[in-house]
Amino acid sequence: MSALSELILRRIRAVGPMSLAEFMHEALLHPRFGYYTTRDPLGAQGDFVTAPEVSQAFGELIGLWCADTWMRLGRPDPVLLVELGPGRGTLMQDALGAAARVPDFRRALRLHLVESSKTLRAAQRKRLGDAKIAWHDDLGSVPEGPMIAIANEFLDALPIVQLERGAAGWHERLVTLAADGETLVLARAAAPSALAALVPPELQRSAPGSIFEGRPAAAALAAELGRRLATAPGAALCIDYGHAQKACGDTLQAVRRHRPCGIFDEPGAADLTAHVDFASFAEAARAAGAHTHGPVTQRDFLRRLGIEARMAQLLARAAPEQRETIATAVRRLIDPAEMGTLFKVLALTSAGLPAPDGFSEQVP
Repeated sequence: MSALSELILRRIRAVGPMSLAEFMHEALLHPRFGYYTTRDPLGAQGDFVTAPEVSQAFGELIGLWCADTWMRLGRPDPVLLVELGPGRGTLMQDALGAAARVPDFRRALRLHLVESSKTLRAAQRKRLGDAKIAWHDDLGSVPEGPMIAIANEFLDALPIVQLERGAAGWHERLVTLAADGETLVLARAAAPSALAALVPPELQRSAPGSIFEGRPAAAALAAELGRRLATAPGAALCIDYGHAQKACGDTLQAVRRHRPCGIFDEPGAADLTAHVDFASFAEAARAAGAHTHGPVTQRDFLRRLGIEARMAQLLARAAPEQRETIATAVRRLIDPAEMGTLFKVLALTSAGLPAPDGFSEQVP
């Protein structure tokens, strides 16, 4: 049994069941034993791979999207370039390389990375070389001002709560002990929960047994982004896997060494994620003053930005033995059977700005 498992078991024995959101926070971010605070989870030797690790074209297109958005904002100087959850810094490295093609933008940007893991901060520092970086534990400490924010596979790891529809209302699902007193399980609370207010009106009458996942931390982030975009020109780009419309369903999953595992198998040793509810996130951002665009599928977004043309350029310069790897990587990003349609892209902008690149109705 892991040290974190024992801590959680002792806490439940002492004070009773804990919320799923609290469990996820401990499993992912405990200062000594949390998943993100103790390791670099990315790559073939880690537990999962994100789009920037799949192909350099992904980060390059995001960098050019940022430069194009900056011009649509009126070329503010300085402008904050903020990445939420930058991983190893791969996306930002490729984005800054592409941004160098627009020298005025590269000079104007001020780089801010929202990252609480010391392990990943060290990886970001190494990858980004001599770039001037300000790190933050959360968005709240990022300065005010014109901003372009990027969140790639950040929202899915924010803690969720689960509510189960019972005969008399919605009950929270809590982390508690099994009959043996040594095993963690999810169990429905006996009484209906005040958290039922998180369930959208159109889902309130779902069938008994239905599961709804709410993400208060995502709603708070959307509200903060919306507030900032309402007070200074800017945009935010959110890329993640999830559903475009509000829906019920149990999507919580754990991944270790690129394979699914039980969410309670070894807390702190596996990644925990759940699908993003893009409709609710967009709604919270609009309520705070932002305009929203999309979501569109990652396939459509990257094709509109020209990923196939970029692939052709890379293939033309590649050695014969590299070509299949390059083509396979790009296919992975846009193929509907892989990341192409499961992953969605949502943009937030200040009022009065045109739709950002990638959100037109036309797909080449």
